[in-house]
Amino acid sequence: MARNTYQVDEALLSKGEFKVSHIKRLRKYISPYLKKLLLTLALTIISSILSLLTPYFTKVAIDQAIPEKNSALVLLIASAMAATLAVNFFILRYRVGTMSRVGQGIIRDIRLDLFTHLQKLPFSFYDNRPHGKILVRVVNYINTLSDMLSGGLVNVLTEMFSLVVIVAMMALLDPRLTLVSMAGLPVLLVFTFCLKTVTRRLYRAYSAKQSNMNAYIHESIAGVKITQSFAREEENKRLFAEVTTDVKRSYMNALKKMFLLWPAIDNISIWTTSLLYIYGVSRVTSSQLTIGVLVAFGSYIGRFWMPITNIANFYNTLVANMSYLERIFETLDEPVIVEDAPGAVQMPEIKGEVEFENVTFAYEEGQYVLNGINFKCAPGDTIALVGPTGAGKTTVVNLISRFYNLSGGKVLIDGFDISGATLVSLRRQMGVMLQDSFVFSGTVMDNIRYSRLEATDDEVIEAAKAVRAHEFIVEMEKGYQTEVNERGSRLSVGQRQLISFARALLADPRILILDEATANIDTKTELALQEGLSRLLAGRTSFIIAHRLSTIRNTTKIMVINGGNIAESGTHDELMELKGEYHKLYVSQWEN
Repeated sequence: MARNTYQVDEALLSKGEFKVSHIKRLRKYISPYLKKLLLTLALTIISSILSLLTPYFTKVAIDQAIPEKNSALVLLIASAMAATLAVNFFILRYRVGTMSRVGQGIIRDIRLDLFTHLQKLPFSFYDNRPHGKILVRVVNYINTLSDMLSGGLVNVLTEMFSLVVIVAMMALLDPRLTLVSMAGLPVLLVFTFCLKTVTRRLYRAYSAKQSNMNAYIHESIAGVKITQSFAREEENKRLFAEVTTDVKRSYMNALKKMFLLWPAIDNISIWTTSLLYIYGVSRVTSSQLTIGVLVAFGSYIGRFWMPITNIANFYNTLVANMSYLERIFETLDEPVIVEDAPGAVQMPEIKGEVEFENVTFAYEEGQYVLNGINFKCAPGDTIALVGPTGAGKTTVVNLISRFYNLSGGKVLIDGFDISGATLVSLRRQMGVMLQDSFVFSGTVMDNIRYSRLEATDDEVIEAAKAVRAHEFIVEMEKGYQTEVNERGSRLSVGQRQLISFARALLADPRILILDEATANIDTKTELALQEGLSRLLAGRTSFIIAHRLSTIRNTTKIMVINGGNIAESGTHDELMELKGEYHKLYVSQWEN
């Protein structure tokens, strides 16, 4: 598996080039707004046609109205121009408002789909990626699409239509001058084609550097306490300076190439305009062309290059955004590896019998963490998993909740293969407290109720009392309504664990999984907690991972996990008599 950290460019991990199919996928998000888009496009086209009549009005005024001193015709032309400006103003106002709403609606839909998909992705997806690189896709990359979708598509279609109308009107006035006006187009097309590949590659590099920077910022903020504890501020500043310098360098490289297009258009337009006037004046002097037609052409050629410039600007935006769109769809295409199997059924009400049949598991292909695990426990049993760090204890309990797919074998609950059950019906009957006691921003009440939204306040308080969290909660300034900061920074590690414990127990699970649940709780609170849990664990199957072996002496069974296998299994007394690995672990803790 490729290493993915903030130092590694995502472009090195994903070699695939952008596909036209990505543009087609946007239609799914554009379709709900198609009526508004078509109406806006129609009005914009009308506005474009009206504005293109102005040079023709000018030609009529110069060649007819003024020489003939026809004041009525001059007044009519002036009134038509004023009416055109008024209509264009109201159409522009409608277009800007409507397209802003449509663009933001499309952005919201893409972001919602992306967030929903991220909620379904397995633990393995998050295990292998810095969270900052995931966050940048949901926030920054989607934001960059806003300008392109908020009018960009309608504008470029309008500009293309305007270009066709301009060429048609010029051709009606004088076909030969029209050909002269378009003489620079082949040169521009060749230049644009050559520039496309380079610009695309540079913007991919820029998006990768942006992702790296976001990953480092996220990591640094999450670990700021460690940074300050070890006085790493200056070193982190140096590393961040390197990361941001890479972002700046990659952006400037892309920008230099992108901005080559605009000068190219300006130069080509100047050359063709000069050529137009040289040729046009020669024809005027030879009476082959009227001054009005030449003036009208001078106005039309300026308008001819304006949509080309706008289309080129949109093209630059499109090239830049393709890198971001590629990453967004790449994330949406991440397979939901752990999902309901075809024909999955509701998990029956769990009694609590758990059985592993020759279970094997590997996080990476060929590197097995579990090698043929076999065990069975009865409903209501309390199973303790012990062993050295990295032996596979947490992996065992994660497989019970089906956070990962098995590499081989079966996990059965009450004789039912959990791979055939829907994830929701399985996990709603379990209470899980992982090593990371995560606390969300919000009130203490909200955090405990997170596992069962319909729970009453009394039920929340009862769960808190059972795990001995009630005492410290009521001492806070607003009790259960006290707001806690993101990740519970206002709480001690032990308090966060007690809140997480209450949250797990409130779910009223049939199977309870506690991964180092009491690791950060003081001895006095732990003794009180054990007393409360003895009542709540009655009738429930529970799996406990604990390094403090004194806390698991009274469990139904202790399994020593080592090297991906169950090295020993039995009660505390049985394993102590055996004088094997458990005996060594237990004695070494007492000696320490």
